Amino acid sequence: MSLWSFFRASMGPDGWWVELDDDGRALPTGCPPSLAPRQNLLTVARMTHSYALGELLGVPGCAAIVQSGLEALWQRHRDTVHGGYVEGLGRVGPDDGTKTLYGHAHVILAASSALVAGHDDARALLADVLAVLDEHFWSEEDGAGSEAYDREWRELEAYRGANSNMHLCEALLAAAEAAERPELVARADRLVRRFAGGFAPAHDWLLPEHYAPDWRVLLDYNAQRLDDPFRPYGATLGHSLEWARLALAVQLASGTSDARLLEVSEALFGRAVALGWSDEVGGLPYTVNWDGTTANPDHYFWPVAEGIATSSYLFRITGNPVYETWYRRFWEFAATHLIDHQRGGWFPLLDAHNRRKVHPWYGKPDVYHSLQACLLPIMPMASSAAGAARMGAEQRR
Repeated sequence: MSLWSFFRASMGPDGWWVELDDDGRALPTGCPPSLAPRQNLLTVARMTHSYALGELLGVPGCAAIVQSGLEALWQRHRDTVHGGYVEGLGRVGPDDGTKTLYGHAHVILAASSALVAGHDDARALLADVLAVLDEHFWSEEDGAGSEAYDREWRELEAYRGANSNMHLCEALLAAAEAAERPELVARADRLVRRFAGGFAPAHDWLLPEHYAPDWRVLLDYNAQRLDDPFRPYGATLGHSLEWARLALAVQLASGTSDARLLEVSEALFGRAVALGWSDEVGGLPYTVNWDGTTANPDHYFWPVAEGIATSSYLFRITGNPVYETWYRRFWEFAATHLIDHQRGGWFPLLDAHNRRKVHPWYGKPDVYHSLQACLLPIMPMASSAAGAARMGAEQRR
């Protein structure tokens, strides 16, 4: 309840969505306070999804927040001229007309979760964004999505990313359930097998993040930008944990007992914690080099959150007590270093010695990862967070 309470302030009284500082006050989205306010597509979509989970579980006040998020996505971020959803809005209109797979994946997730929560007007949003996905981003030949375009759908760069496709995988699983479109599970399956089951084992279970349009791996991409918040150099261990859970989610969605998906999940999880976890100070480094040494030693909150969720699923599926040990270890670190017990929320970023940092993240911009870390381990296992919340609510009745 405390996470939903703290982040309510993300939606202002005029329906404008902001990110929050450490005290829960409005902060310009993802940037220092000196910059002009803007509303980010990612913020609106993730908050809409997160409060839809609260609505499913009967948390008072969540329904109105979800409705406001749906209206912001449909009425403000949707490009009624060229189609798709723009990344950033200023008070007088779009100030970032970029259209990204990453952003559209989160719109799919938000619309799917809202639909499961009972918002029928989310149906039109979901249908629209899935059509945009088919027309502009998804390549049936590649079994993956392209990255980013300008407002008139001109491709911005010769780049493909694992991060955006990972969130697309999560979104497709959610949409498959919400819209009763099982063919979307097949797409999610292709994504897991291409990235987690293909590129990762080919690189000693360290998943490359960056690719050329022909899917040639770019191992040195952003070598001078170790703290890039979305495209850092090296292998991102938190994403290994996230892909590990998605492999299990695909297995749940398809209703199969494919041993390969479980093998992929365990291998990704095992490699990430073996390389990254520090017994001395805890936490996981943001990125590692391709020889397994640390590249960026900072401790972000979201890899720990993903470790909590993934270890809980692996323990329930395998019964192996090592995953319960990791589950407790991740939670102990979160409770000691990441959770702000006085004000609420989780600190997004610490240095290698668990001291608070504020670059490249400021304030407390995100409830999505921490909320799912709290919910997924105590809900029935499902292929989507909304599905897990719905089943959890049904069990309580």
